[in-house]
Formats: sequence, structure tokens, C-alpha cells
Amino acid sequence: MRVRLIAAGTRLPGWVNEGYTEYAKRLVGIRLELVEIPPRRSMLKSISPRDYVVALEVTGRAMTTAELARWLEARLAGGRDLAFVIGGPDGHAPELLERADFRWSLSPLTWPHGLARVMVAEQLYRAQSILKGHPYHRG
Repeated sequence: MRVRLIAAGTRLPGWVNEGYTEYAKRLVGIRLELVEIPPRRSMLKSISPRDYVVALEVTGRAMTTAELARWLEARLAGGRDLAFVIGGPDGHAPELLERADFRWSLSPLTWPHGLARVMVAEQLYRAQSILKGHPYHRG
């Protein structure tokens, strides 16, 4: 199963790449692949028909970390490739939102898009740590 983080923007500060890479490499059995989309390029072109698409959206469904862990477990068992999509400063195109299987809100706050990359990778690692009984998540 492929798990990809498809994100708008190609030139982000080093701390974004370092943070994302740190959490992505901690994942066991999940290879989180980053796909950076240049400005004005359609994100839909990076999504296959088989992908389970998760649009990161402020108006999406918020989950606790325990809920995310159960959700992730179900998705991994489902066998479809996962594509988490972080839009640009103007949000997602209507066509992408229509294609999305799920809309996930990290928070009602608006976050910098680079920070959202780090947060998604960290939350996936945290959810996986819950599923594996690892002490990283103690909440």
C-alpha cells in the first residue's frame, strides 16, 4: 500500500523538510512519500482512481488521536492506497473536494501549509504508535 502526502508548494524552509522527514522515517511498515506540487498545477493529476483521498480541510472532520489511530487501522486494512492532500493558500479546487473520500481537519485554526506537512506526518506516527502499543503516545 502506498501512502502519499500530496502538498502544494515546492520551496519550503529547511525546518519543514527536516520535521516532515523525521516523522516519516519513524513510521514502521508505512512509507510516507511526499509529492510536492508546483503552483498552478492541478493536484488531481497526482491522484490515481484507486486512491483513498483525504483532503486536509479546516471544515473537515476533526478527530482525536485515538480516533485517528482507529481510522488509520481501518484504512490500512482496506487495502487502498492513501493520498493525503494539502492545498495551497487558496485551499482546494472544487473538483478535488468532490473527489475526496474524506475531509480531515487538523484544527479549526489555519496553519501554514509547511507546518501542516509536519503535523500530518507526526499524527500518522503517533496514531501508529498507539496501534503498536509504543509509549510515544501517552495521552
